[in-house]
Amino acid sequence: MKKLIKSIKINEGAFLERGKVKIRVGTVVSDKMDKTVVVAVESHYKHPLYKKILKKIKKFKVHDPEGSCKLGDVVKVSETRPISKTKRWRLVEVIRKAE
Repeated sequence: MKKLIKSIKINEGAFLERGKVKIRVGTVVSDKMDKTVVVAVESHYKHPLYKKILKKIKKFKVHDPEGSCKLGDVVKVSETRPISKTKRWRLVEVIRKAE
């Protein structure tokens, strides 16, 4: 049995028994669905030709069975098996509640 690595950086994965699992931190941008929230994950990258730092925002549908997330919360999500047609992420924890 593999050990769970305790030091998880913000946008890196963790090793579990099934292998490497992607972990992301983002902000809840929609909570209008039942047991589902939309989380926007922001990343930065450098343009290969012009060397400008660009911002990329990717939205994920996240499974939230208790409905504990509200608009503006900062959450940690983990990749999981397909739950529905577009839902492949689950809520790990709420890092910071919205004010």
